[in-house]
Amino acid sequence: MIRVTDLHKHFGGVHAVDGASIEIRTGTITGLIGPNGAGKTTLFNVIAGAFPPTSGKVELDGEDITGLAAHELFGKGLLRTFQIAHEFSSLTVRDNLMMVPPAQPGESLIGAWFKPAEVKRKENEIREKADEVLAFLNLTHIADERAGNLSGGQKKLLELGRTMMVDAKIVFLDEVGAGVNRTLLNTIGDAVIRLNKERGYTFCVIEHDMAFISRLCDPVIVMAEGKVLVEGTAQEVRSDERVIEAYLGAGRKQAAKHEDEAPRTKPSSEGAAS
Repeated sequence: MIRVTDLHKHFGGVHAVDGASIEIRTGTITGLIGPNGAGKTTLFNVIAGAFPPTSGKVELDGEDITGLAAHELFGKGLLRTFQIAHEFSSLTVRDNLMMVPPAQPGESLIGAWFKPAEVKRKENEIREKADEVLAFLNLTHIADERAGNLSGGQKKLLELGRTMMVDAKIVFLDEVGAGVNRTLLNTIGDAVIRLNKERGYTFCVIEHDMAFISRLCDPVIVMAEGKVLVEGTAQEVRSDERVIEAYLGAGRKQAAKHEDEAPRTKPSSEGAAS
């Protein structure tokens, strides 16, 4: 569904993404992991239209979407969530969902004045859809709560719910586990799996919680220093020496080497006695 070819994104002299190439197959939940500063979120931002690439190519179902703005990609079914939830805090949870579908007749002055019946019909249709999403995510009990009052995990569920209000082809989830307790993270994971299996959603997930990644994702892509380091199953990448070194640093091997080479001294008789 997504093909990224030799993508670069530079911020001055910083090469945040430095020649990354990835493929996300239709119907998968693909994990994207790597140490802080690896370029994961920048890659998301370029694919999702927040930043134009310095060079390279992004395709969606074979169509070149390189450099398209986020609202244009939204219309093509490419959506994303954010590490820090972007809810409309003064609106209710239900209203946060209802405002997602585009081109609603009530948004037009002419529609609001001269087509009130159509506006009402569409509003009722969208409300029913929102209530269905709330039920799917087990959020019905807070439908009328202001979104700003929700916990971090509930806000992440609400962001996922907003992607369900339109016909999403692929959803990019940026650190859904950040600031979320284990119970709600499991709930989010359950929802992602159901959307994938029951509704055919394709996902790409950035996450540091390897238990969450291992449960949901196959394949897993590892980035380091703006490049793709390795791809495989969760188990394969967790045991890959290149991945271990990327996370723990080259100093790990040096420390181990120095430890092995350090002279072994016998304990003194005094030390042994004590």
